[in-house]
Amino acid sequence: MSTVETFEHALDGLAVETTRLAPEAFEEVLEEVITEPAVGARPAVEGVSLEDTSVVLDPTPRQLEEAVTGVTGAVLGIADYGSVVLSSTPDGTEPVSLFCDEHVVVLDAEDVVPDMPTAIGWMAANVGDARESAIIATGPSATADMGALVRGAHGPKRVHVLIVES
Repeated sequence: MSTVETFEHALDGLAVETTRLAPEAFEEVLEEVITEPAVGARPAVEGVSLEDTSVVLDPTPRQLEEAVTGVTGAVLGIADYGSVVLSSTPDGTEPVSLFCDEHVVVLDAEDVVPDMPTAIGWMAANVGDARESAIIATGPSATADMGALVRGAHGPKRVHVLIVES
């Protein structure tokens, strides 16, 4: 099984939908998977852009509050956990990824690593020295602090990962 297939399998176990696509299909696929209103932070995936989509970039606090879907890029996918690494960005990856009921993650297939030690090594080299921050997110938000399992208590209820293959 390839690293991307392992990643997809782990995401499936977390009730996270995935779609593999070519860069030229990005806008069409994105419009199919988002629920409007949608806000976004520019993904750093070569060949894709949110500029010509219905996703609002640089949202105001009101637009962020009213949005159903948040679209962000991820800098890494961690295959064995089905986790994504969301790097802090000036245009607000954190609030866009956490405040909306639905989070659509855009990830380059080449940025999927096999395991957590590889991801931690990458983060040490690329995040720690630059004094930046990153979030490791695994599936939809869920908590059972008060008894029954509740989805969306601390973040998105649904997650969909778009894996862009060059």
